[in-house]
Amino acid sequence: MPPEPIARTDAGAVRGAWRGGCAVFLGIPYAEPPTGERAFLAPVPHAAWDGVRDATAPGATPQRGAPGETIIPEPSVPGSSTLNVNVFTPDPSPGAGLPVLVYIHGGAYTSGSIASPWYDGSAFARDGVVTVVLSYRIAFRGFAGVRGPDPHNRAVLDWLLALEWVQRNARAFGGDPQRVTLAGQSAGAGAVLTLLAIPRAQHLFRAAWAMSPTLSLLSADAATRLGDAIAAGAGSENTPAALAALPRGALAASERDHLANRTSIAALRAMLDRGLRIGPVVDGEIIDRPTMAGLRGGIGRDKPLVVGTTDDEFTMALDPFAAVLDWIPSVPLLRLLGLRGRAWLRANRRPTAARLGRYASDMLFRRHVPEIADAHGPATSVYRFAWPSPTMRWALHCLDVPFFFDALGAPGVARVAGAHPPQALADEIHGAAVRFVTTGEAPWDPWPRTRVLGRRSRTVDDGYASVAGLGGA
Repeated sequence: MPPEPIARTDAGAVRGAWRGGCAVFLGIPYAEPPTGERAFLAPVPHAAWDGVRDATAPGATPQRGAPGETIIPEPSVPGSSTLNVNVFTPDPSPGAGLPVLVYIHGGAYTSGSIASPWYDGSAFARDGVVTVVLSYRIAFRGFAGVRGPDPHNRAVLDWLLALEWVQRNARAFGGDPQRVTLAGQSAGAGAVLTLLAIPRAQHLFRAAWAMSPTLSLLSADAATRLGDAIAAGAGSENTPAALAALPRGALAASERDHLANRTSIAALRAMLDRGLRIGPVVDGEIIDRPTMAGLRGGIGRDKPLVVGTTDDEFTMALDPFAAVLDWIPSVPLLRLLGLRGRAWLRANRRPTAARLGRYASDMLFRRHVPEIADAHGPATSVYRFAWPSPTMRWALHCLDVPFFFDALGAPGVARVAGAHPPQALADEIHGAAVRFVTTGEAPWDPWPRTRVLGRRSRTVDDGYASVAGLGGA
């Protein structure tokens, strides 16, 4: 039995635990606990500690309470020190010089947890990669505009501070700070692209992998109006001092009222056209321009990028209504809803529910991929995850995550991938990710060639031709 692994960070030593050949360190703080007024201010690096800090139990999560039934199991962990990282490494010795993968979780910028068993980096460690999974502030505390010294993008500052922590401490876990790849899924992929397109992040990583990215960005005015409304709903002024004085749960209740999915036609149109209701903010300082404008301007173009989506991200959302919807012709329904893309609907030959589900998938996610690839240039590899779930019918949102991590046996995977998901597909996707992180070289042909991932994967020309005419970000 090897001794407990000890890593010496710049703030102090941490004790992890071995899981087979993987040393696991959980809940290592990279910032001071964001409590009181500090919850609404820029993050501060964590102070040094004496002795050896235990890192064998999950750290506290910014997500609070039970998130309800989600595709990815993402438990909430109580506690105040919510800005922390989990590290998985095969060799926590400073001279190992291993490549590093930094992963940012999704959750529509309002939920998500690094305690998810789907984000276990053991398979990457098995294959010689150090994995760091980072937490960040979500919802109001992370993204809403606050009338204080740090009005916007506190979560973006969390991402940046965590990446700076990786630069300073990668070697303590056997990693090479010059070989850092950034990856994420859904809102986490949006975070990856946000960082790829801002100048102050360029020295913090060398490559990026974005799975089902959302490109939602708010204006500073919109973020402040949202912050004012949530604060008012909680009975508070929108300042750090006033917000910190609120009774427990008051802000969370107002967040739910203002950030919950709306069912009106107007809200549906707004979501499909503009994306999520909260997220990174074009504030002119931390983010000086929209992500697509940054990519078109050449920011991050020296970094290889892998980007793609699942084929039917949210099609499953309309399955419960298929018996009714399939009686309604799609094109008149689209006209009734006031949505664009009638030519798309006429070309898409599916029953109405499945057709509208694919439309939502294309509008929220898939239409952005060609624009991202064109803007970023020849260093871009594009994929489509096309394997349909045997339990939920579609190649749905989040289904590719356990294949990326090669974690098909993780809790909750069987619910969405069946009892016997194809290991060969995990070998291909995870293997491509390992090669990409290790070498920095594209795993597949450059765009517009597209790798279609399934039981019989293949490479095609322009695998996103079907979204032409829907417009982009």
